[in-house]
Amino acid sequence: MDLPHGGYRATKPRARAPPPSGDPLLFEDTSSSGQPLGPQGYYSSEYNMGGMTSGGGVNNLFTDPMASAAVMYGSSLASQGKDMVNKEITRFMSVNKLKYFFAVDTKYVMKKLLLLMFPYTHQDWEVRYHRDSPLTPRHDVNAPDLYIPTMAFITYILLAGMALGIQKRFSPEVLGLCASTALVWVVIEVLVMLLGLYLLTVHSDLSTFDLVAYSGYKYVGMIFTVLCGLLFGSDGYFVALAWSSCALMFFIVRSLRMKILSSLSSDSMGAGAAAKPRMRLYITVATAAFQPLIIYWLTSHLVR
Repeated sequence: MDLPHGGYRATKPRARAPPPSGDPLLFEDTSSSGQPLGPQGYYSSEYNMGGMTSGGGVNNLFTDPMASAAVMYGSSLASQGKDMVNKEITRFMSVNKLKYFFAVDTKYVMKKLLLLMFPYTHQDWEVRYHRDSPLTPRHDVNAPDLYIPTMAFITYILLAGMALGIQKRFSPEVLGLCASTALVWVVIEVLVMLLGLYLLTVHSDLSTFDLVAYSGYKYVGMIFTVLCGLLFGSDGYFVALAWSSCALMFFIVRSLRMKILSSLSSDSMGAGAAAKPRMRLYITVATAAFQPLIIYWLTSHLVR
């Protein structure tokens, strides 16, 4: 084959063949026809998505009857779920009932603290009622409350931290263990009380909040015990432990007796009715006798 004198084969520019008319295009050829330019030489940002203009999709969504029905159905389901959640929360923890236990004032707090430390001179232990509902704690010193147990628990934790700091034994882990242990003991005590009342079929107006309040009053005696131990040493600690334990036991027996033993008149009939007063007295005394053990267990390691 003869080559041209330039040393390479001359080639003809190949013309691009159009695609067959019968086959559809898989991709549109945009190499020859470019996107139209704007007035300042930039590409125009307007585009067409399936024939929708700007804002057309949102308008179509709200004008579509199926979409509107779906939105209304979802809203009704959400409202029904909210009502069910509120109903379940109210079932286990009523906000109005919880407010009752915090309806206190300064006069009530002072009288209640004196009653907890000196209960021997108190005569009337019956909770007063008005139209079948108990009076609030600010109007009746015998009514249980949750304000004093809550404040006493926080004060006990702060006092425990101070006692551990004085003894060079403070650490966040030890303080957290002290707080969790004190809280767990109250929970265990309340659960045991509820189980005992259930097994003995005691029909009384004692609620879970009442049991938490009576169980939480021990923190007042614990604060008094730890303070005496820090100020007067081990001798002051044991004297304060004996005083606060006896006062708390007397308070628990007199308070729970009005709640538990007074319900004998309503269900004293039936088989085994003669053993019920004895069993209810036992559970009341056992609850009171358990308080000194918990006080000693939660305060002995704070005083050395």
